[in-house]
Order: sequence, then C-alpha cells, then structure tokens
Amino acid sequence: MKILTEILKKRFQLKKLDEILNIVMDSRKVEKGSVFFAINSGNNYIDEVLKRGAFLVIADKYSGKDERVIVVDNTISTMQELAQEYRKTLGIKVIGITGSNGKTTTKDMIFSVLSQKYKCKKTEGNYNNHIGLPYTILQVKDNIEVLVLEMGMSAFGEIDRLCEIAQPDYGVITNIGASHLEFLETVENVFKAKSEMLKYIKKENTLLFGDDKFLCEVEGKHIGYGQLNNYRIENFRDTEEGASFLLNEKEYKISMNGRHNCINASMGIVMGEILGLTQMEIQLGLDNLKGTPMRFEKIQRGKTLYINDAYNASSAVAVNYSLETFDGLYNQKIKLVVLGDMLEMGEKEIEYHKEVIEKALSIKCDKIYLLGSRMKKAYNEMKILDKVKLCEDKEEIKKELSSFEGEKVIFIKGSRGMKMEEIIEG
Repeated sequence: MKILTEILKKRFQLKKLDEILNIVMDSRKVEKGSVFFAINSGNNYIDEVLKRGAFLVIADKYSGKDERVIVVDNTISTMQELAQEYRKTLGIKVIGITGSNGKTTTKDMIFSVLSQKYKCKKTEGNYNNHIGLPYTILQVKDNIEVLVLEMGMSAFGEIDRLCEIAQPDYGVITNIGASHLEFLETVENVFKAKSEMLKYIKKENTLLFGDDKFLCEVEGKHIGYGQLNNYRIENFRDTEEGASFLLNEKEYKISMNGRHNCINASMGIVMGEILGLTQMEIQLGLDNLKGTPMRFEKIQRGKTLYINDAYNASSAVAVNYSLETFDGLYNQKIKLVVLGDMLEMGEKEIEYHKEVIEKALSIKCDKIYLLGSRMKKAYNEMKILDKVKLCEDKEEIKKELSSFEGEKVIFIKGSRGMKMEEIIEG
C-alpha cells in the first residue's frame, strides 16, 4: 500500500512512515503496520493499539503525547477525504450497487463472476454506508483490479456522497421499493435518492431492473422478465437444488432459489459480459458463489431444514419475493413460516406488515408465526386468522416449532434488528 502510505505522509506532514500493511477500525485486529481509525468508542482503545504496534492512529479525541496519534476534527470525515483521494490514484474499475432490495446478493454475484478473470475486492458484511464504504476503499491493496461496492442509504444526499468518494465506473440499481420510508416518506423519494448515482456513470455502464416502474424509463441497460428489456430472462425453473433460466437465449444455473435471484444473477452475467468474460467463465463464477449468510440459506438440523432468510427485510416486496419462492418448494414436507417485524417502514408500516401476512396466508404452508410489536398490531387489526399465531418471544416460537413431528422446513424472515436467526436450534 505504497501509494496510500505516501498520501498519509503528505496529508499529515509526516517525515517518516514505514509502508503500512492494513487499515483497521476494530482495535482487536490491529497489528504491527496497521493504521487505526478511532471512531466513536474507538477513541478509548488508542493506548491499546499503540502497544499492539499500530504505525499510525487517526482520532478525534486524545489527550496523550504519542507522535503516532494524529488528532483531527472528525475521524469519519477524515477517512472519507483520504478514501476519495486514494480512489483517484487507483487504476481499477469500480462498480457501485444500490437499490431497495437485492444489493448484497447482487454484489456477491458480480464479485464471484468477475473473480474468474480479475483480482477483485468487495464490500464485506454491511459496510455499505458513509463509514464502511471509505473504509473498504482504503483497504484496497496494490494487486486489486476490480472493486465491487454496495451503497446503502436512508436519506437524500447519501448516495451522492458515496459516489463522490468512490467515483464508480459502472453502476447497478436493483429496484425501487418501499424501504427507509421512516426517513424518505414516499417511494418516489426513494427513487430520487437512489438516482443520485446516475450522474456519475455513463448510461452504457448503468445496469437497471427493467421491470421496475421507476427504472424502466431511466437510460441504461435494462434487465428483467419483460419483453422490452435489453437482457430478457426466460424459461425460469426452480427446484430444491436451485434455479435455471435463459438470459438472451443463453442458459445459466444458480444454486439459489427464486425469480428475484435470477435477476440478481443476471446483473452479474451482464457485468461479466461487459468486462469480457466468456459464458463458461460466467457460469463458473455463478457455480463458485459464496453468498452472504442468512440469504435464503439452507441449514439442516436432523429432520428439520431451516431456510434462514433473516439477514434483513427492508421492504414488503423483499419478504414477498422470498415467500413466493418458498411457496414452490418442499411441498411434500411440513412447511412453517416465521415472520418478524420489518423496521424503518414509515407511517404505513402496519399496512406493509398486513401485506406480508396476507402473502404468507396465500402460499402453501401449514402454520405461520409472527413476532414483534408491528406484527402484533397488524395481526390484531386483521382479526382472527386461521393458520397464524402471534408469539411473545423467540422461546415460544421454538417451542411451537418443536411440536411438529416428522420432516419439516421452516422459513425465517425479519429485519436485521430482530435477529430472527436466533430461532434456529443447534
């Protein structure tokens, strides 16, 4: 990381700084050669990381006198400025991904495909915000050729700032839905906020879900099931092993289920074609996909199969997609659905919760369990519902699930804050 070392030396007028090895925000991961960004409570661990061998600490609260500590007005702003400057020096291709649903899976698909030809790096975990994105950029090593960045947001101006830092060469908008309405209030505002990406990217380098009523009018390459798309998905087929489909008459297979995941995969396929991969290389990338845990993840525990889709539930659309997928699978077994609250849904949140309960009632399953205050309000307003039980806590749900004997499949979904995966036994 010679270039970043020189940027830090120049920025902070350091006479000497040995070449840094990595960028760290977690004090437990500091080693000799690290640069540690002390963010929020990180300021409390400055002495500890210095003992661990940190070359440099950037902090906004420090009363000591160690010359390795640079005190700034705001650690986060400084990180963003350094990442923006470092990005300008990098001779790499940067792909930015945003949208209401499917960002993480699409990121994983694109990364896996492009890794068949290029040395790639991607956003890890949920590092997709004003802290995580610059942190990811600052971690780019000299051998990286392609950087795949997930871009999250909850308010106007956030995507704009992330793009300003990252300067993406290619952009993907997965869809526009009723997410973050607690802050943005309307789906139209979600579209405006996500669209802040568009001014940074040439239209020929912009991939869009063409069946989305907002995105179908945006200039770019449209991907979807509709006939007017530039890249049309056909012959979708779902099995317990995964899904297969045609994209512009070329056949592909993925280990994941659902029509929505075929859209995510198609974003990866098209990006692979743009960057010169063959169909065989693209399929190999799809075969080697290592997705983010808790995304329709299948976990076998004895005679019980858990479909752990508890990573998040950012909108009713996302939950409904997963329920539709579950509807067509495992119909020879006992099928149980567990739904937790969807957070940050705005003033119509109870309506959205009613929508997903109604969707769950429409699919093939034996029993539906609900958890959370929002689900409780929706349930009470819908009056008596056959097949549905409202539970007070996860322990009650576990007890209910264990009462079913024989082979069973349990689908679990809820917002990240609900930690619905804690229901899984073992």
